[in-house]
Amino acid sequence: MIHPTAVISDKASIGENVTIGPFCVIDDDVTIGDGCVLKSHVVVRGTTRIGKNNTFYQFSSIGEDCQDKKYAGEPTNLIIGDDNEFREGVTVHRGTIQDNSETIIGSRCLFMVNSHIAHDCVLGNDIILANNVAVAGHVHIDDFVIVGGAVGIHQFCKVGAHAFLGAGGIILRDTPPFVMVSGTKNIPQGINSEGLRRRGFDKDEIMAIKRAYKVIYREGNTVAEAVEILSSQEASSSGVALMTEFLKNAERGIIR
Repeated sequence: MIHPTAVISDKASIGENVTIGPFCVIDDDVTIGDGCVLKSHVVVRGTTRIGKNNTFYQFSSIGEDCQDKKYAGEPTNLIIGDDNEFREGVTVHRGTIQDNSETIIGSRCLFMVNSHIAHDCVLGNDIILANNVAVAGHVHIDDFVIVGGAVGIHQFCKVGAHAFLGAGGIILRDTPPFVMVSGTKNIPQGINSEGLRRRGFDKDEIMAIKRAYKVIYREGNTVAEAVEILSSQEASSSGVALMTEFLKNAERGIIR
């Protein structure tokens, strides 16, 4: 169903069973997959590729030019997977040629009211951003991350899989997988154990991850020393292997 007040470019590609509500604007070079719903007043700019069964609530702005002074109108992309929910006022910007020219969002994510995803971000699957989260440019967020309300994530930071960022924090360095961060001082508070249990991690794997956390945060090791210690343990635990690989590639240092 397409509302008569919607403005849709003849060059846009609209899939089957798509609902486009009142006063939506769909630009040139936009692809919207089957089963998507645009509630009302949604703006989608190109080049944007949207997968299947995504829902966009009123006043969300998807695929707009980025807020980067280096951007000079070059053709760049936004790629969105399937089954995502974009609540009221969510903003997502396309990439820049200074990176890979694309912003990427996976599948089954929930972006709550007024959350912002800047240019060149790469987000995985099953991510939740609560209200008013601000994700700066070039940030990478891996699968199953939960970000509490009003968190700000600095540009180029990386957030590892299954991490939990508590409300109101400012993330200035990389957050390793599984780590739970809370407070405005961004002090690591242990492992996101409850989240891991909900996702089917068994007790042995959670204990291995907890021991790895102690190596990183409780035994006075440098990152290089922690990598050396954990490298001898990673064969017996996929979680430890994930943490070790993350530490090896943490370009901004990690939260301490």
